[in-house]
Amino acid sequence: MRAATTKTSTTGIPPVWAPAAHRPSWLAVPLLLVVAIPLADAFLPPDIHLAHLLVVATAVTAMGYGPRPTALVGALSVLALIAAGAERGTLTTESVLVELGSLAVLCVLLVAFTRLRERRVRELLRARVVSDTAQRVVLRPLPTRAGPLSLAGEYHSAEADTYIGGDLYAAARTSDSTRLVIGDVRGKGLASISDTAIVLGAFRAAAHRRIPLPELVAYVEDAVRWGLTEFAEADPDVQERFVTAVVLDIPDDQPVAHMISCGHPPPLLLSRATGTTTALHVSEPAPPLGLGAMSDAAYTTTTFPFQDGDRILLYTDGVTETRDGEGVFYPLAERLAKWSGHAARPLLREIVTDLRAYAGGMLRDDMAMMVVERAPEPAPG
Repeated sequence: MRAATTKTSTTGIPPVWAPAAHRPSWLAVPLLLVVAIPLADAFLPPDIHLAHLLVVATAVTAMGYGPRPTALVGALSVLALIAAGAERGTLTTESVLVELGSLAVLCVLLVAFTRLRERRVRELLRARVVSDTAQRVVLRPLPTRAGPLSLAGEYHSAEADTYIGGDLYAAARTSDSTRLVIGDVRGKGLASISDTAIVLGAFRAAAHRRIPLPELVAYVEDAVRWGLTEFAEADPDVQERFVTAVVLDIPDDQPVAHMISCGHPPPLLLSRATGTTTALHVSEPAPPLGLGAMSDAAYTTTTFPFQDGDRILLYTDGVTETRDGEGVFYPLAERLAKWSGHAARPLLREIVTDLRAYAGGMLRDDMAMMVVERAPEPAPG
């Protein structure tokens, strides 16, 4: 993040509301005002009176600190106003008494405000911690290694301050292969997290078993349909909900990748030998998850060559449906040719940077990407 950008904490709350220990320089400003204003008042002509500006010291403290510092600076401001009035011999005048009463009342109100704000911030912090923890349990980080494969993932949620939305990915190991899923729930943001959790839960429950890939996809399909049926009464749009997905099974000892696509954009194969990028179109695509009842056909696996050094880029339509200012879709396959020499993680970062520039700085849809490379693990040392 650039230095000129307003930063937020890991909880998403601006640091102005963070504990005062992180802003020690802020307190110097109101304390300096408490000292400087009465001193300046003493050297000015009798008709010029600055002591009423002491309210600024308390207000500045309340902006960045809690009730105790605000109460301390407020009390010092009241004492400074009393001292300024006594030094001028105007302490008992109506004007100074009104200023003194107004300052005292304002200090009390600011202390009450900071106390209420501090309580709300603690509640928000607790809610954010629970939310972040729950979301990270649903969408777990990808392992960097899975058997002979190197993995890297990138995720962007369309809704601010959320870790996951309607896109998903996961990896699971069997005794002799790695299974991967990437998917896109109809809709985006928080409203689609329940469907995301259903797909990921079903995939993780079945992917470790050594069942054929069609049976794995059928299991996930049944789970999604069951989940949608459960919400049928509460959600009138449930009949329009579905999940597009690609499921891969990559054996450890064979240079191939088995794939079933359920209405999802085709992954891209980056061949090390030829330097070309090829879209992996399946011979018999299946309906999206949740709509499996529309077809009586069994799931069909398509097998693609996947040699050492090859990479497969899986992505959701949040990538390819990003538009520029003229409404043109992002040309992912064309862009990949420029970055063929990048490692997996830098490649994903390059795509995200290019996407933001292409869209004018704002990504408005959920987006997930995963790079899978067949590469032997480097020797230690």
